[in-house]
Amino acid sequence: MKKLTYILAAFLGLGMNITSAQTPKGSVLIKNATVLTVTKGSYENTDVLVQDGIIKQVGKNLSAPSGVQTIDATGKYVMPGIIDAHSHVALDVVNEGSAPITSEVRMKDMVNPYEIGIYRALAGGVTVSHAMHGSANVIGGQNATLKHRWGSTDPADIIMQDAPRTIKFALGENPTRVHGRGNGIQPRTRMGVEAVIRNGFNEAIQYKKAWESYNSSKTQKGSTATPPAYSERLQTLADILDGKIIIHCHSYRADEIYMLINVARDFGIKKLVFQHTNEGFKVAPEIAEYTMGASVFADWWAYKFEVYYSTAFNAAILQRNGAITSINSDSAELIRHLYHEAAKTQRYGGLTDDEALAMITINPAKQLGIDDKVGSIEVGKQADLVIFDHHPLSVYTVPQMTFVDGVKYFDIKEDQDDQRQFVSATEMVEPVYLFSKVNEHKCMQDMDSFFEAFEGAFLEEKH
Repeated sequence: MKKLTYILAAFLGLGMNITSAQTPKGSVLIKNATVLTVTKGSYENTDVLVQDGIIKQVGKNLSAPSGVQTIDATGKYVMPGIIDAHSHVALDVVNEGSAPITSEVRMKDMVNPYEIGIYRALAGGVTVSHAMHGSANVIGGQNATLKHRWGSTDPADIIMQDAPRTIKFALGENPTRVHGRGNGIQPRTRMGVEAVIRNGFNEAIQYKKAWESYNSSKTQKGSTATPPAYSERLQTLADILDGKIIIHCHSYRADEIYMLINVARDFGIKKLVFQHTNEGFKVAPEIAEYTMGASVFADWWAYKFEVYYSTAFNAAILQRNGAITSINSDSAELIRHLYHEAAKTQRYGGLTDDEALAMITINPAKQLGIDDKVGSIEVGKQADLVIFDHHPLSVYTVPQMTFVDGVKYFDIKEDQDDQRQFVSATEMVEPVYLFSKVNEHKCMQDMDSFFEAFEGAFLEEKH
């Protein structure tokens, strides 16, 4: 079995030496770069020494210990690995849409460590992503924070084991459409969404009390107490109430954002992050005061009715009001150029370089509870790093190398071409791409026939 695993790793072209089943850790010295630490300023002609996956030194004229590779990054830029706080990379079906509350399901149980999307994210400098449940449920499944150790010999390596637990909530149109209009059950309205959340937490409180009563009585002499029926769903809600899980909530409208803030305050919940948050600018002070911030799109809206009211200044307004703000992708395509998305905050809001870069590094790290480990270039942190050929906020920049725990997982010059062109077995491919140039004319004739047949069927149905 171990031999088969090594063969698979070689086939995937990982570009690294794996000597054990332990999570790969690397050592490297990056020389003469402009180092953008995000939290400690920027330094020209500076070196970064990584040993066993940890940043050991940041300074000038550093020497590589014996056996440690040196990379000359003269004229290039080094920044922390990019973190995407809202992604579905490496997941297949993301919605357990069978009930308004499905807090018992876990995305980490179904992550595909060989998904080509992880490699493509690495090509965009993204080293950590938040693999989230979908937004069909008011209270959905538990998310997974991923380290992009693409193709590691142990599938468990893709999970960031030292990251806190998180869970997906959703407000508005998605859960009301799936359950109210789709299944004829609560919630059918935005009021119903709030009721589902409150009822769920109240039930979890009763569940906690039942277990506390049992644990107290079972220690008494002669006790015949029987334990309550265990519920993974209610236990997860109880863990939210106890501050063990961070809520990440799909949201658009300001009234609903403020509603969930009030619900969280009523139940003593402080670990709350809003996702999308298109109207967050309307309640920015409240988000800053009562939550762990908002993860937003740079300029993506109007794709459905409840998202028509938005502004590209949203991130800057949240930032200026003191809210921890990040820019996310929610897209297998957008994840590859989050550095460009961050740069838009300079056009729409005039943010500084450090403020803009923070929105794709240290800020999402804070929202995921991992800012003590990643998100900035500091001694003692995990060595998730990206080398760019220009400043990361430049429209001309292209990532050159990406490291996770000091291991190089992407190299624009050394990676094989077929590694870049690989197509996932589950990915949609347009029919025209399946034909050679010789058959292009026949392909187009086939497509014309298809659309003619489609149009005919449509007209027949209409009449």
